[in-house]
Amino acid sequence: MKITKEMCSGCEQDFYNDKNPLGVKECWSFKDAKLVKVKAIGIWQSPPYDKVKPIKKLNCYQRKGMCYMKVKEAL
Repeated sequence: MKITKEMCSGCEQDFYNDKNPLGVKECWSFKDAKLVKVKAIGIWQSPPYDKVKPIKKLNCYQRKGMCYMKVKEAL
């Protein structure tokens, strides 16, 4: 799957994808970003996290109040 800047939507660093008054055109993490399977967990949630369904996000994705745990593929 091709990595696009639309995948950055909602990320704290998306500000740097030409959405700022500073003239910065691209987030510094975008060039090396990889799509990974994660569980998105709010800092208010208590374990266990087994009911949280995995989603695909960029490995550099950051959002306030959220943690992204990598999901290992079954062997």
